[in-house]
Amino acid sequence: TAKRVLCLFQSGGLSHVDLFDDKPALHEFAGKDLPPSIKGTQRLTGMTSGQKGYPVRPPLMDGKACGKHGTWISNLLPHIQTIADDICIIKTLNTEAINHDPAITFLNTGNQQPGYASMGAWASYGLGTENANLPAFIAMVSQGTGKNPGQPVFSRLWGSGFLPSNHQGVGLRPGANPVLYLQNPPTVDGAQRRELLDDLATLNEERARELGDPETITRIKAYEMAFRMQTSVPGLLDFKNEPKSVLEMYGPDVLKPGTFANNCLIARRLAERGVRFTQLMHAGWDQHNNLTTGQLAQQCLDTDQASAALVKDLKQRGLLDDTLVVWGGEFGRTPFAQNQAGQGFKGRDHFGRAYSWWLAGGGVKPGYVHGETDDFGWNITKDRVHIHDMQATLMHLFGINHEGLLFRYQGRQFRLTDVEGHVVKGMLKHA
Repeated sequence: TAKRVLCLFQSGGLSHVDLFDDKPALHEFAGKDLPPSIKGTQRLTGMTSGQKGYPVRPPLMDGKACGKHGTWISNLLPHIQTIADDICIIKTLNTEAINHDPAITFLNTGNQQPGYASMGAWASYGLGTENANLPAFIAMVSQGTGKNPGQPVFSRLWGSGFLPSNHQGVGLRPGANPVLYLQNPPTVDGAQRRELLDDLATLNEERARELGDPETITRIKAYEMAFRMQTSVPGLLDFKNEPKSVLEMYGPDVLKPGTFANNCLIARRLAERGVRFTQLMHAGWDQHNNLTTGQLAQQCLDTDQASAALVKDLKQRGLLDDTLVVWGGEFGRTPFAQNQAGQGFKGRDHFGRAYSWWLAGGGVKPGYVHGETDDFGWNITKDRVHIHDMQATLMHLFGINHEGLLFRYQGRQFRLTDVEGHVVKGMLKHA
């Protein structure tokens, strides 16, 4: 059972075709239209639904068979290639959403509409925290250098929705003030702050008894957490005791605040401190017309080394067995090339019919590939994994029955997976 989750979310829709799911037919049919018998009636975005022709495009770069299972991973990800025997690659993720905001919201909350509780909030609600000095759910955002700016990443993606707001994620900002207004003003010391909070808690508790509003109690908890974070956060971000060998594992950007590598190192330190759910959001994977100009390669350069280093670092510290690492985006990219605004076939459009993620540790089967797509990476031919199935499986790995973790709101019972979702037992190390 996983005690904690590190979700490395790649925002924008990374290309599974270019990175994980090469097919001989993609080379054989390169430049030719995707056969109508394959394309079928799949819904496309308005950017390509009226496109004249759907020329098949093979992966941007060669790859190689990796690990004992020999699965193909692109040479754009040389470091992830080295952890092939530690990860479980799922090639058959499926979502109905074809645009960014509904797809990201669906992935994170189980619903395409805003206002629902995020996965991390559900984990906090179901399991609580192991460390009273840090929030159970923490989120960090980094901007990709391949496409800047990328798709916006909204704070509601780590929100609590209708759950009590003490379960919402706390965002850590890069730089000297990771949490705004956390430190005392220059004229206030710790003892004075403690006295102020005690008096404020007394007033809030009295108000809570009068009104019965649970958010008043949440406010007390938020003040107390902020007080404890005054001492826990500076230690979290102090890297002076990190060995040089570890810093080098994560790559040259590891000490640059706000980078994906820096956030990965912080994520490992949060895992050591018992934070239940840490979510990293890395933007910039939206290659509509710049696939061939270095955008995709730069996004991989941002994330490849640090992602692999995180898995290796957890493993060498004995933390990987009970830490679940999740790596993927809201959807994939089309196996055909996109001609955006008549600028030439230089990119790929959004594609949720079949796409890839990988997971490591936390009870998933290592060195394993789950699911198969057809000769073009378009249709799922074996072991479909719907977004709700993935959410159910992540909850299961956390020791939570997704059908049993409920919250009553507006007259009905809600859960992360709504009325769907099945645990994907084939992914589990011990089914």
